[in-house]
Amino acid sequence: MESREVRDGREGTGAAAAGCLVAAVAAATGFGVWFAVARSGVIGGFEDQRDWSLLYIELPGMVAGFPLIALLTWSLTRAVFRGRGRRGTRAVVIAAVVALTLLLLSWACGVWLEHRVDWIAPDPCSDPPC
Repeated sequence: MESREVRDGREGTGAAAAGCLVAAVAAATGFGVWFAVARSGVIGGFEDQRDWSLLYIELPGMVAGFPLIALLTWSLTRAVFRGRGRRGTRAVVIAAVVALTLLLLSWACGVWLEHRVDWIAPDPCSDPPC
C-alpha cells in the first residue's frame, strides 16, 4: 500500500504533464487559426495592402490567449469534478470541455480575424459592378 504523499505526488506529476499538453495544443490551435485566416492580411492582398498589427497584436494575443483560456477552463473543470466519479470518466469530461472551449475560441477568433482582414484589404470584386 502506498502512502498518500506518493499518490498525491504521482497525480500532481500527471496533472502537470496534462496541463503542459493542454497549453501546447492550445498554442498550436491559436497559431493555426491565426495562420489560416490572417495570412492574406499580412502577405498583402489587393494592391499589396498589409496590416502589420496582425503580427504584433493578434498573433501574440492568440498564441498566448488560447493557452491561458484553455488552462483556466481545464483547471476549473478539474476543480469542479475533483473527487467525483471515476478517474477515466473525469478525464474524458475534462478533455471534452477543453476541446469545446478551443472550438468556440477558434470560431470566435476566426470571425474576428476575417472581419479585420476584410476591413483592411477588401475584395475588389465583392461590390458591383465587377
